[in-house]
Amino acid sequence: MSAIKISSKVDESVWNELKQMARESHQNLSGLLTEAIREYVQRRRVRPVVLRELEDSMAENEELGRLLAE
Repeated sequence: MSAIKISSKVDESVWNELKQMARESHQNLSGLLTEAIREYVQRRRVRPVVLRELEDSMAENEELGRLLAE
């Protein structure tokens, strides 16, 4: 896989924590950043099928939702 160079700003305290983690785990910063970004994207991405299932469930249980809201 090819790599790209990025530039961004982060809080200094967070950056220092990341550098410390890199030292403790004997990894480089690029590897840790790649891992962190990958995990963030996976955690935040909601697959369309999940959204459809959620909408279907909400529609099927609309009456129950109204009762619980009371």
